[in-house]
Amino acid sequence: MRGFRAPACSRVRRRMSDSAPGPMPDPASAIPAIDTPAVPWLILPTYNEAENVEAIVTRAGEVLAGAAPEGYRILVVDDGSPDGTGEIADRLAAEHEWVRVLHRTAKNGIGPAYLAGFRHALDHGAAYLFEMDSDFSHDPADLARLLHAVRSGADLALGSRYVPGGGVTDWGLLRRFISEGGSTYARLVLGLDVRDLTGGFKCFRREVLETIHFDSVRSQGYAFQVELTYRSVQAGFRVVEVPIVFRDRERGTSKMSWRIAAEAMWLVPLLRIGRQPPPSDPTAADAGMEPAHDEHTRTA
Repeated sequence: MRGFRAPACSRVRRRMSDSAPGPMPDPASAIPAIDTPAVPWLILPTYNEAENVEAIVTRAGEVLAGAAPEGYRILVVDDGSPDGTGEIADRLAAEHEWVRVLHRTAKNGIGPAYLAGFRHALDHGAAYLFEMDSDFSHDPADLARLLHAVRSGADLALGSRYVPGGGVTDWGLLRRFISEGGSTYARLVLGLDVRDLTGGFKCFRREVLETIHFDSVRSQGYAFQVELTYRSVQAGFRVVEVPIVFRDRERGTSKMSWRIAAEAMWLVPLLRIGRQPPPSDPTAADAGMEPAHDEHTRTA
């Protein structure tokens, strides 16, 4: 692991399901139905991930059951997926009391989805908060390593592709150049010693998100990840990079675009000079915390 420290409301409905639990294994069946305070929460933003969501929730639950026997929650934040992702997530929430689902009515990007997930998890007592892709690009087994890092003294643990032991598979030269070049560019502009600034596999102590005023983050994509880490370092928190291997998705369609990469190019200098990046979409600034979005919290 590689460490670095800088110089010094959603509307909630809880419904009881009358259906019997399905055959899916339940690694956390002993956890009480009421939210347990001070446990890890994994935030999984989804849009058209019907092919992945059940498998990723199941595997992540198995890992967290071993890494956090005191309890955990997995929150699926779905942006109105037309392929039925939200309905699958609702079924999982009915079968497993450790699954929660936040339904948002529009596709506003990964940044606002994470902000909404962070706010809900913090409001429900989360002690640690994970970011992770929902398509198996990030190996759920590494959740245990990230949690161990923050419990061992880090404030923010980053799953890093660009430290010894980390890497990327299944990518072409162009995407490697965009990703690694983007991290190098951001590191040089911002004056940081963090190798993987654009990665989205992270574990935060709750105090980090509360201190950096995450609600005001407005950037998207690569820039969103850069801004969260930059704010954490500027606030004096200890950031540790944990080597991971990133794999390209096997199912579904990537949400990466040239617009996301280009956004990072011009927003990163704004962070350095202390200016707040504007929202990419005029409606996106409030979308992440929209009280009218409907959240379904179910227990079996």
